Formats: sequence, C-alpha cells, structure tokens
Amino acid sequence: MDDQVFTSHIRWTGNRGDGTAHYRAYDRTWDVAAPGKAPIPCSNDPMLGGDPAKMNPEDLLLSALAGCHMLWFLHYASDAGIVVLGYEDSPHGVGEHGAGGAGRFLRAELRPRITVAAGTDIHVADAIHRRIHEVCFIARSVSFPVGIRARYRLG
Repeated sequence: MDDQVFTSHIRWTGNRGDGTAHYRAYDRTWDVAAPGKAPIPCSNDPMLGGDPAKMNPEDLLLSALAGCHMLWFLHYASDAGIVVLGYEDSPHGVGEHGAGGAGRFLRAELRPRITVAAGTDIHVADAIHRRIHEVCFIARSVSFPVGIRARYRLG
C-alpha cells in the first residue's frame, strides 16, 4: 500500500516587533492552514501564556480525534441502515504537565450526542462505536486510551 501524504502550513503571528528578544516580548499566536483551506487562528494553552479565545494544539488534537470518530460513525451507520439525523460531540481530554512545562494526554473520552430515526436499534449503534478505533486514522495514531460514552435521542 502506498503512503498517504498530508501537509499543513503553520505561520507564527505573535511578533510584536521585537521577536523573541525576551520571554514576554512575543505572543504565542499562530495560524494553521492546509493547501487551499482557510487558516485557523491558534494560540498556546492559556496556562502557558496563550490566548484562551483561540484554538490551541491540544484543542486541535482532541477535535481531530472526535471528528475522525464522527465521520467513521456516520459511514458505518449508513452501511447498517441507521439514519443519523444529528451528531454533536463535546470530547473531554485529561492531560498532565511535568517539570518545565512538558505535557501529554493521559486519556480522552468522546461524548457524542446522536439523534437517530425512530425505530433505530441502539445496540447496533453502540456496536459501531467499538469498531471505529480499528480504522480511525487519528485514534490509531495516539498513544493514550480513548473511551466512548455515547448518548442517543430518537428524532
């Protein structure tokens, strides 16, 4: 199988005029974009001096994990004849920071709220979630455990 190549472009936007002359002389802001796609303004985690109104790397990783899971769920649900009418997720990640600011995710939990058509077999829908980590590119790439706590509503 051929390798798939992904690209991204990151541009630091936090130079206030003096660059990194000293630790408090610059903002921890940056833009991320992929070829042909609109940039997303980002920052560092607020605990490390970032802008709390902007996405940070941890937000992006957690969002990528939840988004990948959602897309596979929609695919498998369609294959299984399950009609999904709505899907939202508010994933939760737990991390730790060590000496010098080094950090890592310890675990994450996806918490999708899924609206399905009346008559849907929820047991079949739940079984789909258990299959996704076998195929989701992001879930297969992270080294921390990822749990799923799905809730359903009949639409």
